[in-house]
Amino acid sequence: MRIALVQVASPPQESPADRRARVGGMVARARGADLVVLPELWAAGYFAFDAYAERAEALEDGPTVTAGRAWARELGAYLHLGSLVERDAHGRLFNTAVLIGPDGTIRHTYRKIHVFGYASREAELLTPGTELPVLDADEGMAGLAATTCYDLRFPELWRSLVDRGATTVVVPAAWPAARREHWRLFTSCRAVEEQVLLIACNAVGTQQGGVELGGHSRVVDPWGAVLAEAGTEEGITFCDADPDVVPRVRAEFPVLDDRRLGMPPAPHVLTDPPVREQR
Repeated sequence: MRIALVQVASPPQESPADRRARVGGMVARARGADLVVLPELWAAGYFAFDAYAERAEALEDGPTVTAGRAWARELGAYLHLGSLVERDAHGRLFNTAVLIGPDGTIRHTYRKIHVFGYASREAELLTPGTELPVLDADEGMAGLAATTCYDLRFPELWRSLVDRGATTVVVPAAWPAARREHWRLFTSCRAVEEQVLLIACNAVGTQQGGVELGGHSRVVDPWGAVLAEAGTEEGITFCDADPDVVPRVRAEFPVLDDRRLGMPPAPHVLTDPPVREQR
């Protein structure tokens, strides 16, 4: 499987429409890839919190998905659109990742479960997702799942994905440069502990509030081998990966089969909340 990681900058002065046009040109240069991957909220701009409501779009026919459908058909490839601010029929906003097939149809979606609150308004503005879907039957993409950015810090979510049949996990992100080493650590750790092929595409450049994004998009195999790693600039990084490495590693080193389930819960140190003086 030939993978193209498309690192995108989302400068505050650029409109989402202009960005879609520009990114469309970048995606066109990924011809020859089987799977093209974009970062988290690249069209809206992750840190453009005040514009989330204005830039939210319907999942099926919003401008970002509509553009992505055309790009995927033109390439004849799978396109992981990263994520977008989705507005559902009830007016709720979600951070939703979307996979589009070579025929332009939506094949997989994931609404980010762990919305971020640290130095971020995402948790204030967006509704957490509640489902962990895994693609169970698609040409060459069976076992594909997605998590988004902050989800990397929650290993129990990843183990749940594996229990649902995940073998390849795509991670669109807007991970800041200030915590780049955490990004590299967690992408390697999740790939090894869950024995998956991990495909992580991060944003770059400076966004609202002067936040610098970390880049270093990477592909990590189940042994922890880094098959490709980008730098900090906007552009495309290609990588050839064998999805069959996952069943081979799991058969050779069956750590997932050695789990001991049903262990008793850890004892609680405090059974009641502390008593505070009333004033």
